[in-house]
Amino acid sequence: MAKKEKQFRPKARRPRGFEDLSAEVLTAERDLVARAGAVYEAHGFGPLATGAFEYADALGKFLPDEERPNEGVFALQDDDEQWMALRYDLTAPLARYVAENFETLPKPFRRWQTGTVWRNEKPGPGRFREFTQCDADTVGAAGPAADAEMILLAVRVMQAVGLSAGDFVIRVNDRRLLDGVLEKAGVTDAGQKGRVLRSLDKLDKFGWDGVVQLLGEGRKDESGDYTEGAKLSPAQMDPIRALVESGKQESTAAAFTALEHAVAGSAQGEAAVKDMEAIASLLGGLGLSEEWAFDTSVVRGLGYYTGPVFEAELLKTATYEDGAPIRFGSVGGGGRYDDLVARFTGQAVPATGFSFGVSRFAAALRALADDGGRAFSGPVVVLSLEAGQEGEYFAMAQEIRDRLGVPAEVYVGGGKNMGKQLKYADRRGAPVAVIMGGDEREAGQVTVKNLVLGAEIAAEAASREEWREQKQQETVARNDLTGAIARALGHTGA
Repeated sequence: MAKKEKQFRPKARRPRGFEDLSAEVLTAERDLVARAGAVYEAHGFGPLATGAFEYADALGKFLPDEERPNEGVFALQDDDEQWMALRYDLTAPLARYVAENFETLPKPFRRWQTGTVWRNEKPGPGRFREFTQCDADTVGAAGPAADAEMILLAVRVMQAVGLSAGDFVIRVNDRRLLDGVLEKAGVTDAGQKGRVLRSLDKLDKFGWDGVVQLLGEGRKDESGDYTEGAKLSPAQMDPIRALVESGKQESTAAAFTALEHAVAGSAQGEAAVKDMEAIASLLGGLGLSEEWAFDTSVVRGLGYYTGPVFEAELLKTATYEDGAPIRFGSVGGGGRYDDLVARFTGQAVPATGFSFGVSRFAAALRALADDGGRAFSGPVVVLSLEAGQEGEYFAMAQEIRDRLGVPAEVYVGGGKNMGKQLKYADRRGAPVAVIMGGDEREAGQVTVKNLVLGAEIAAEAASREEWREQKQQETVARNDLTGAIARALGHTGA
């Protein structure tokens, strides 16, 4: 008898660098995007959606070759033999969209967009190959007013999610300051300048000693990976360090004086100082002082920035279980990029924008809001305890939705075991469970069980007897169902 062939069963596993997002995470991210979108639209930015794929040559530095162009992006060849790649960010697709629709768009063109982006890079802690970004951009506006507005938007988004001055700071710089210093130091090669920018972008992570290695011969990390350095001499590094430290003055005015000295003789450096002074004046006129700061160490890693740049940094900290502080650092940033649209049209089109990573920012906000208690974010759960009464259960759930405007569901998992259904409600994060068995139905009553209060009592009660003595549920007339739920949820009324 032939041996029965073993059926193949694939192993359930996620590809590295890709996340599964739970309902709690998605709800928090959706709320963050909604708040940011409301800020953007209140300032006149309209929504836009672009496709997930772009032609690889439209992404700028990733040009098609005889081999698959997969350095940094996920690419495939279309049936017309053109290379397409999943978008790396939302800015390059915006540049393509503006170029393609240039004649019909109002200038400046103001849009905001949220969407998934993909990066074919080595994954690691907090570094994913797929994540969501949320951007706002103004295309077609030159000058410091448009840049100041982007910094203002960053401030307003921080405030919209409940952060106050002291909880965050927008750190502002201008890339032309560094360009002016490099010009004076004789660093003109584009590749070398790019490595300098990427090196300085690691200042918070590695400190100046680590940056010196990256500015010089190179640096090997703990995993053994080697990053080639910018090959600058010590003499060339000195003015870069002086520039970084010039922002660490007692006042903004003192910083500008130091900067003027550092970039003297460089036309672009002097123009940068002038624009930074204008931005400071505009923000000051709006009453913003504690919300932002001038910081010459901010350079942003991407090479397409051409002027003012900024990063939104969280200053407020949470704690790990052992009491150690969680520091979140930068959750977003942006700046001026005046050359992207010109790649398509040959015509200079100024642009500036702000972007934040939705998952990272939302995770930080969840950690800051966590007080160590249970999170109840699920729907009210109506238990199904009697056969033939399903219609009434569904009617109660609809009544809760209609009168209170809160999510509600009926347990449809089968079986009439109350303990099992309450356990389900607990796992769903339900704040309230609705109980109507035969006794309650015959009496024209319903029981509303407050699961939030129950969890708090369970955590604080010294004994099971003390736990039982607490009032965790209320039995009321059937027509007071939503009133009892409203009281449990802290509503003032139905």
